[in-house]
Amino acid sequence: MLSEKLKQELIRSIERGEVAGANILILKDGKEAAYAQAGYADLEQKRLFERDTITRIYSMTKPVTSAAAMALMERGLLDLGANVQEFLPGFQNAMVAGEEGLIPVRRPVRIQDLLQMTSGLVYGGAAPCISYPETEKLFEEIKAKLFGEEPLGTVEIANRLGQIPLAFQPGSAWQYGTSADVLGAVIEVISGKRFGEFLRETFFEPLEMEDTAFYVPKEKQPRLAKVYERTAEGLALYTQSHLGIMNSMEKQPAFESGGAGLASTMDDYSHFAAMLMAQGRYKGREILKSQTVRFMTRAELLSWQQEVFDHNWDSLGGYTYGNLMRVAKEPGKTFFMATEGEYGWDGWLGDYFSNSPKNGITILISQQLRDAGTTSLTRRLKNMVWSELA
Repeated sequence: MLSEKLKQELIRSIERGEVAGANILILKDGKEAAYAQAGYADLEQKRLFERDTITRIYSMTKPVTSAAAMALMERGLLDLGANVQEFLPGFQNAMVAGEEGLIPVRRPVRIQDLLQMTSGLVYGGAAPCISYPETEKLFEEIKAKLFGEEPLGTVEIANRLGQIPLAFQPGSAWQYGTSADVLGAVIEVISGKRFGEFLRETFFEPLEMEDTAFYVPKEKQPRLAKVYERTAEGLALYTQSHLGIMNSMEKQPAFESGGAGLASTMDDYSHFAAMLMAQGRYKGREILKSQTVRFMTRAELLSWQQEVFDHNWDSLGGYTYGNLMRVAKEPGKTFFMATEGEYGWDGWLGDYFSNSPKNGITILISQQLRDAGTTSLTRRLKNMVWSELA
């Protein structure tokens, strides 16, 4: 039985110290085909990793943000060809960090650049280009003010990001970065509502995602998993905030990060994934138009952007990128079994989402391991599922 095979692989991974706890849910043609869980959500308290365990999904927030943009687009409120500076004045007079200093953009950053990660916006780091340390400095400021009386908000942060020199001319290359955070702010401006409120009304309530939000209220805190990191001595508790997201998730944040801010559960996210697989419908109700979902899930990079993507992210060989998700283009080049047209994304702490329309398979994995992304465990589990159900 697939559920038992998956559970045994989870147990082996836990015994090797790869992860403290995890669970996996498989849907086939919209129906549950397998579920397995093992290990602990809290090692110190011996609290099991359960089906209703809440995790910080980090970059698995991005497909939700993309869907929100699609919802505005089908209502005629969002033009992918529009310039970001129309909504966020911080992007006016944007500059690019060139080899000989700052130079003006040849064209403004467009909404589509945010969805394709071709904006020139980056995450922080110590790279020679000034874009990285300046972004790092901003996120350090966000972190320092998280629990203070004047935390930085979603739109304010996006405008600040627009004032940091871009790493390249918009559209000329590809780089994973803060584009989704800026897109969340654009959605907030266009909708006239807090980004989280727009997501709640558009997706979370109609999709019965009762445990999905930008924070975890007091009564649900006992279900929030702890975060762990690998050390020479084994797994150790990790309590630091990252990318402007409170590790504790204990209160409504001023910064509702479209790139990394949501917490959710296995079943909650499965409702979102199932809606996309059903071409925008959930329990007979239309959440998105079918053509909108097809547009959202079939995007790909232009040839010169794809070259940069392939060079910068070799672990995603065989994939392209579009609308804040990976999309399988050449399955023969991937690191694990895949099917053309499969799409999804993962999170910094190891949560993983994959929809494969051609064979009707949805895979969802939850874990809370620092710097995880798509792990070896994820690839092994996916191969087991594909070999049996694809």
